[in-house]
Amino acid sequence: QVQLVESGGGLVQAGGSLRLSCAASGSIFSINAMGWYRQAPGKQRELVAAMTSGGTTNYADSVKGRFTISRDNAKNTMYLQMNSLKPEDTAVYYCNGVRGPRTGRYSWGQGTQVTVSS
Repeated sequence: QVQLVESGGGLVQAGGSLRLSCAASGSIFSINAMGWYRQAPGKQRELVAAMTSGGTTNYADSVKGRFTISRDNAKNTMYLQMNSLKPEDTAVYYCNGVRGPRTGRYSWGQGTQVTVSS
């Protein structure tokens, strides 16, 4: 069973940056489309960044130009570089295999909290 562990969240002022990491228990990044999802209080989980097994990336309009998804297959680790953060980016961030805009392929990890203050 694949396990996903997210880290790197924290409290940052608007305009700041954070880098999230996602460690997987198996070599899944090169065979599956992977993504970063987020869920803000009272809102549905949403997919904000994705990378196909071939390396093609896609971003939600709300983060395009500010967030960058990347991966290191050798380390079974995926990253999300978040720049120019806004208060509306505040959410719990999760990584997972992409099944749909709100659903993942594997069991969800604990996520990592990102809080952006204005």
